[in-house]
Amino acid sequence: MKHLLSINDFTNRETEKIFTLTKEIKKFPFQQMLKQRSMAMIFEKPSLRTRVTFEIGMVQLGGHAVYLQPSDIKLGRRETAADVARNLDRWADIIMARTFKHKTIEELAKYSSVPVINALSDIEHPCQAMADFFTILEDKGDFDGLNLVFIGDGNNVCNSLMLLSGLLGTDFVLACPQGYEPKTEIIVKTKELMKKNGGSFKIINDIKEAAASADFLYTDVWVSMGQEQESEQRKQKFKSYQINSELLAMAKPTVKVLHCLPAHRGEEITSEVMDGPQSIVFDQAENRLHTQKAIILHLLEKDHLIKVREESC
Repeated sequence: MKHLLSINDFTNRETEKIFTLTKEIKKFPFQQMLKQRSMAMIFEKPSLRTRVTFEIGMVQLGGHAVYLQPSDIKLGRRETAADVARNLDRWADIIMARTFKHKTIEELAKYSSVPVINALSDIEHPCQAMADFFTILEDKGDFDGLNLVFIGDGNNVCNSLMLLSGLLGTDFVLACPQGYEPKTEIIVKTKELMKKNGGSFKIINDIKEAAASADFLYTDVWVSMGQEQESEQRKQKFKSYQINSELLAMAKPTVKVLHCLPAHRGEEITSEVMDGPQSIVFDQAENRLHTQKAIILHLLEKDHLIKVREESC
């Protein structure tokens, strides 16, 4: 049995396999691979994309999903994560959790006898990163010579993108204000992966320098859920770290723009860019559905879909 708590839980071969499976799923979205299978979806934080893509994904695969909102469980208050896991694994075939603390995800996995998927924690957002790199693969055709530039906070999305860049051997640049870099252990692990797989990593403060060599420019909100008390301070620190038409003019003509959503238009990104021809933001959002279906099938060891398709040709 395997969990997806971190990008580190997958090898590069598994990642490539999931991308291949995602391509097939996108062509043939309706399957009965998970008939009579169920997913428990734990939410401590609200979400549009995460809930809809996981729930619809299970339905399209022939299964069923149960949405558990924060008031249903009161995780860690009404019941421990360990007890919740030991109940849900008796009923569901797989558990998805969107939590504040990464430790909660780890505890669910520790006590669960079925796979657990991290659908966002304060440390990582692996499903988002997988969908992002699949979107890049669709757009570019491969990862050779790829330079992904993330502009903004060294947050959970940035962490997973860094680690996946290391796993796939691509170049990654983070442009952020001083003091908003990722945790040291994420940086160290990224560099270890790049030493093994190729690619390069650097952190700079100058967004113009960062944009000049970018194949893809990525941004996220400056204030994540749980950081509301830092809102004004962060807005002041990040006000010059906006993806706008002036920044795009300094980048390659072929550069594409990414955002994991939801976006605060007029802050980290302008509407002109987000709705413009270089934006592939809504392709990312769509690909959450397809990539997560591939991840679910992989974790449930139901990823023989490709073999079935090849044999039927």
